[in-house]
Amino acid sequence: MPSSPLPRRLLLQTLAGATALTTCTYIARRSQAAPPEIRYEPAFFTQEEWRFLHAACDRLIPQDVYGPSAIELGVPEFIDRQMETPYAYGALWYMQGPHITGPANLGYQLIYTPRDIYRYGISGACDLCRQMHNTEFADLDPATRDSFLRELESGEHQFGDLPASTFFGHLLGNTQEGAFSDPIHGGNKGLGGWAMTGFPGARADFMDWVDQYGKQYPLGSVSISGETI
Repeated sequence: MPSSPLPRRLLLQTLAGATALTTCTYIARRSQAAPPEIRYEPAFFTQEEWRFLHAACDRLIPQDVYGPSAIELGVPEFIDRQMETPYAYGALWYMQGPHITGPANLGYQLIYTPRDIYRYGISGACDLCRQMHNTEFADLDPATRDSFLRELESGEHQFGDLPASTFFGHLLGNTQEGAFSDPIHGGNKGLGGWAMTGFPGARADFMDWVDQYGKQYPLGSVSISGETI
């Protein structure tokens, strides 16, 4: 895991061609008075798991001057919603045996579906955190949370026969997906992830801009449902 969120955000901006115009537009829009949102209640995660998920996502994509945090973008809601999709039940994977340890180029070899990975992974991570720090993960200060997440990523810990690094990889990947996918899936609230990267979204026609190299794209992001910045 990167030691600082700054290089990650700068890289995202460079790759996606972020512009000051879209970012400022998003900030101005979010600063306007808005009706309070209905509190989302998780369908899959327990309250203890939900608390861990929030604390972890908040450190994987923290809020800074370049954009909103994973929590502001609704990433935990995105992940919870994903737990009721075919992906979460392993329906998109080959899940038959034999289940053996092998090189990465052989693909995923474990018996666990994504739902299992989160259930056993969060439980194992919470137990490990209590052993290492004598407290809950969500109660750690930000720097210690970052250090603990690096422990999960390191490959040095196992939760039974589930590698902690496998759990961390799914958590990180789903967090990134939730931050930058279309809002129709539950994340990327207010198109904040797209505003941060300058991604125009689901616009139907870009032909007027195909040959205009080096010019700033002036139109804001738009979602599949028609939401715009």
